[in-house]
Amino acid sequence: MSLLNRVVPLPASPRAASGGEPEPNDRERGIQEHEYLYAEGRGSVKEDGTRRPAAPLPRRRYFSPMPTIETIIPRFRAADRTTRLETLLDYSRRLPPLPERLELEKAKGEHRVHECQTPVFLWVEVEEGQVHIHADVPRESPTVRGFVSLLARSLEGASPEVVAQVPDDLLDQLGLSETLGMTRTQGLTAILHRIKRSVAAV
Repeated sequence: MSLLNRVVPLPASPRAASGGEPEPNDRERGIQEHEYLYAEGRGSVKEDGTRRPAAPLPRRRYFSPMPTIETIIPRFRAADRTTRLETLLDYSRRLPPLPERLELEKAKGEHRVHECQTPVFLWVEVEEGQVHIHADVPRESPTVRGFVSLLARSLEGASPEVVAQVPDDLLDQLGLSETLGMTRTQGLTAILHRIKRSVAAV
């Protein structure tokens, strides 16, 4: 069983239940690793110290905290080989699509990670002190795609300092090096190094 958990959906609104509003798909629900619906803490407190019932959350409002690299490493270490691979496959299905504004650059062959045998295209941006990673990886290479997705999701919105602290031997610490083999490990390590160099250069 994968290490990832599914998001808990909110109850459908009356309009949706009556067919007036389509049910959200996975992208609209913001399905992400280790997601949960944040519902606790809502509602105001009365004078006697009791809590008033919380008002219903708006439809499609989800809170999806992302696990950090520091959180992911021990979870992978504690898992067996099969679970690690299944988790990578789950991540591969959750790689965000490449923004349309970057499609032309990809078509020109720009931003490809040539050290990786799989055609991986990678963009690293830093805006207002936050890192954003965009990538395109063929679905036919699920382990590569999964690792890239793991990086993109766990580092989304992180500071450059946090990215700099990601261990260079991340694959070893995740327990994936022996499983993936030397050639693939070298390519994935090159992807990580590209991200760290790009952030440091900004």
